[in-house]
Amino acid sequence: MMNRTFVRAAAGAALSLTLIAATSTAAAAYPDRPIRIVIGFPAGGPLDQHARLLTDKLQAVLGQPLIVDYKPGAGGSVGADAVAKSAPDGYTLMLANTGVAVINGALYSKLPYDTLRDFVPVARTAMQPLALLVTPKLPVKDLRQFIDYAKARPGQINYGSAGNGGISHLVPEMFKTATGTFMVHIPYRGSAPAFT
Repeated sequence: MMNRTFVRAAAGAALSLTLIAATSTAAAAYPDRPIRIVIGFPAGGPLDQHARLLTDKLQAVLGQPLIVDYKPGAGGSVGADAVAKSAPDGYTLMLANTGVAVINGALYSKLPYDTLRDFVPVARTAMQPLALLVTPKLPVKDLRQFIDYAKARPGQINYGSAGNGGISHLVPEMFKTATGTFMVHIPYRGSAPAFT
């Protein structure tokens, strides 16, 4: 089922790219050169893995190479800024997560771009579930036991995230508020470093 969903999303993205290109450059066949896909996070994380799968499928459909360009920093804002400043010709695209597309605009008082003005959504290519994972060394077997354990040890449990202000940071903060627990946030520079 996951594979079928992915193929449909990739086909939808390819169709969307083709339609956008057709309306912006009716005279030229699109694409006639490689397409750059910018990711505002380091290699090895979920967006990188998704991009690798997506580009393999899209290259076959579009007949041009898709080059993944990593521009990590500031919760994806460095990459988003690079895309916002690129020519609006369909040859520089951004693979963004919820943080880049939604959260950063609310979190940061000043960004070098305007999400609503500078970007046009083309296709949703994935949905990313979130899970609460703990080390098997903790003496807990379910969520209730974990909450009780954390409440009894305020500030003694750490949790890692892909960086400040992203979904992997804000959801645990909401969890802490909802459960009355206090855990220490350890921000990493992307998802891949957070898991190692």
